[in-house]
Amino acid sequence: MTIRVQTEDFDAGAEINRLRLQRPDIGAVAAFIGQVRDLNQGDAVAGMTLEHYPGMTEKALEAIVQQASNRWDIMDALVIHRIGSLKPSDQIVLVAVAGAHRGEAFHACEFIMDYLKTEAPFWKKEQTTNGERWVDARASDDAARARWHKA
Repeated sequence: MTIRVQTEDFDAGAEINRLRLQRPDIGAVAAFIGQVRDLNQGDAVAGMTLEHYPGMTEKALEAIVQQASNRWDIMDALVIHRIGSLKPSDQIVLVAVAGAHRGEAFHACEFIMDYLKTEAPFWKKEQTTNGERWVDARASDDAARARWHKA
């Protein structure tokens, strides 16, 4: 399991290939790429700044991936999350999960992303035409995470 928090962009294709080619028994890789939107809550977004608490953030991400690994039979997982100043269309996050079968990989990938949105200690500030504002988790993010408690 690999966790990276970085300012640099990443090559999603190369990262996914590196993950899937590590073991010949991998039958499926599910991946999610998140990017900066140019519109949020009706306002044009010119950019976003992501901050984190070094050390604490990586531990939180590791714990989320471990929870997914405990729930599903996955072979490997990769989480890359960017910090710093980003523009619309810039990649923010890559979550990729490898498993023997697609179902396990899909569920674990979605779980990791749902928990990352609500549990990982990142702070996002958008630069909009109406000034800067901090971005809070949405009610839909909390609902997505809560459904895993029922599963």
